[in-house]
Amino acid sequence: MPSYFKFSDLEQNNNKRDDDFKPRKDAMSSPLSMFNQVPTRILRLVGLSVCALVFVFLFLRNTDSNTVVVNDTTKAAASGNVKSAPEATPQDPLTCTKSFDGVTPITQYVVMIDAGSSGSRIHVYKFNNCQSTPRLLDEHFVMDKPGLSAFTDPEEAAQSLDKYLDSALEYIPEEYHSCSPLQVKATAGLRMVGEQKSKEILQAVRDRIQAKYPFPIAGDDGVGMMSDSDEGVYAWITINYLLGKIGSPEKKPTVAAFDLGGGSTQIVFEPELKGDKKPTAKQIQSAMQPGDHVYDLKFGDLSYSLYQKSHLGYGLNAAKDQMYKQVVMNHINSDDSVVEDGATLVNPCVPSGLEIKNVKVKINAEKTYTVNFRGPSKPQTSAQCRKIAEDILHKDHECTVEPCAFNGVYMPSLAETFLREYKLYIISFFYDRTAPLGMPSDFSVEELQDLTQRVCQGEYDGFKAIPGAISELKENPAWCMELTYMVSLLHQGYEIPVGREVTIAKKIKDYELGWCLGASLPLLHKNGKDGWTCKLKKQ
Repeated sequence: MPSYFKFSDLEQNNNKRDDDFKPRKDAMSSPLSMFNQVPTRILRLVGLSVCALVFVFLFLRNTDSNTVVVNDTTKAAASGNVKSAPEATPQDPLTCTKSFDGVTPITQYVVMIDAGSSGSRIHVYKFNNCQSTPRLLDEHFVMDKPGLSAFTDPEEAAQSLDKYLDSALEYIPEEYHSCSPLQVKATAGLRMVGEQKSKEILQAVRDRIQAKYPFPIAGDDGVGMMSDSDEGVYAWITINYLLGKIGSPEKKPTVAAFDLGGGSTQIVFEPELKGDKKPTAKQIQSAMQPGDHVYDLKFGDLSYSLYQKSHLGYGLNAAKDQMYKQVVMNHINSDDSVVEDGATLVNPCVPSGLEIKNVKVKINAEKTYTVNFRGPSKPQTSAQCRKIAEDILHKDHECTVEPCAFNGVYMPSLAETFLREYKLYIISFFYDRTAPLGMPSDFSVEELQDLTQRVCQGEYDGFKAIPGAISELKENPAWCMELTYMVSLLHQGYEIPVGREVTIAKKIKDYELGWCLGASLPLLHKNGKDGWTCKLKKQ
């Protein structure tokens, strides 16, 4: 019992109340005198009760549902000027208590190693899975030299990747290590060491990762060679994913991807017929013929039927080798020219006054020349150089299935199956040889022709306002040849009209363009074609 509550106090109060209610005989002589007999405490109680009743009445009256309280908002509503209440702030799409399917982790990491010929690169992507389409949050990137093909000892080649994988261990929180899928994909550079040697190197890489690192390798070919078709399609996925063209519930027009590497070039786009309710057989054929060039892709809930083709030997460096060979052969076939090692030959693809020294030109399996190339004595147009570029594209080869791009290879017509308002993204060397010369992100093929003409004629004054442009042009006398080949590839090869615009890009939303991101997205789901399971931790 609390100490402040005493029975003695209650007893005294009760005695007081009894005394107050005792009638006094001398006060009963008048009816009014009864009121004088009512104790003061009772009167106070009655007064308080009356006040309470009045207060309750007034309160209920003011809060009646039919009563309108006039204030500034009411006045505004009466005049028709009231603003609707602000909508509730939508939930942050990156904030959720469980992933879109309740099974996939909310946060996931993917480790992708690009084992190139000149060096290796690691991309670690961080994704959020609150929504059905994964959201890219961050990218960890490290690159260095040399590449796997530079090592003769497979064990040393495998150990060269340790610095990349160690950086991934530091970047990814430890609790995610065992469930972060990994792939190592080598490109054409490793093929140069021979099939047996490349297999030994890749097996050593797989063994070392499995023994030393906690990342699960995704798929049976998770450490292997990148296929030509996948390289182009994954680059297409990267571009369209970053642009928001794929991954949404509704189908959107996609962009085409043209990737120009050193040894090969890839084209990937989604052909479609243009609005004809009953297309003719020829139109259906122009949309896309069946064959290994068809790549059926499912991304999210939607399906895409893509045309893809990788042209080996038509990357920028490989194309230059072909053009050098063509120049030498032109001299050999002329009556007044002697070609031998150390000779200096006029090359119409070199600007006047510039020279390219000690170029090894392989004519056939038995003969290779080492020559110098110099530009003509007087500036010339790029027409002669363009003829050499067109010659190596072999547009005159037989086209067994029409229409063809070049070298007798089937390709649906871009003009017929890809609307003009759909963008054509040209990346890699396309960007590297145009952006340093001040070209905007969007330009027409005709404007690229004009740029090429100025470079080939040595008209460098127009590049003075572009920092570093003139020095780069003089340090690389083959720039004219490279631009000429690009124009020929786009216009003669892929038959892109000169008036059509193309878009160059190196990054989208600060993320590098290429195949690595596109190859990482399918690894987020364990039931994909590259299945994987979380790696058990060692006890």
